[in-house]
Amino acid sequence: MDIVCLDLEGVLVPEIWIAFSEASGIPKLSRTTRDEPDYNKLMDWRLNILREHSLGLKEIQETIAKIDPLPGAKEFLDELRSLTQVIIISDTFTQFAKPLMKKLGWPTLFCNSLEVAPNGEITGFKMRIRDSKLNTVKALQSAGFETIAAGDSYNDLGMIQAGKAGFLFRTTEQIKKDYPDIPALEDYDEFLASIKNVLDQR
Repeated sequence: MDIVCLDLEGVLVPEIWIAFSEASGIPKLSRTTRDEPDYNKLMDWRLNILREHSLGLKEIQETIAKIDPLPGAKEFLDELRSLTQVIIISDTFTQFAKPLMKKLGWPTLFCNSLEVAPNGEITGFKMRIRDSKLNTVKALQSAGFETIAAGDSYNDLGMIQAGKAGFLFRTTEQIKKDYPDIPALEDYDEFLASIKNVLDQR
């Protein structure tokens, strides 16, 4: 049985931290896993910036409430879910993701959680498991699934390369250059057709 594993930000919704960087006027917060492959290092750096500016969960959630899925993402996901099982595997956090999942029709999401003080300060974060995207795909494979994965950033490469098929979607030119063997797609119609082609080979 096949299962499709998708990244969230940059694939189905805009990058949350980029949106918050623009809303807060703090350009440094626009750095993402497209720029920094080490997610723990990136998050520690982000939390230090939030503390410097006395910003917390409330301010980020106010920005997230205004974010809509990328144009065509909901339709793409609806069609894909009619064809096969789909899981979104993201390094985002439950406190960020809920309004976005509602707008996407409540797909299954595996993500992480934030540690938040009573005053709303984000004091830390808890990763669901180590190397969550790759290890989730391996767990699905051990349960008898063949995985097809897609994402746009360095932290997606493990799950993309581990399955029977994988794709980059709207990634950077540098990642395309570094990984020329992974098909790089730019629009949802092409994306859906490519996944259908893999599913038809069952």
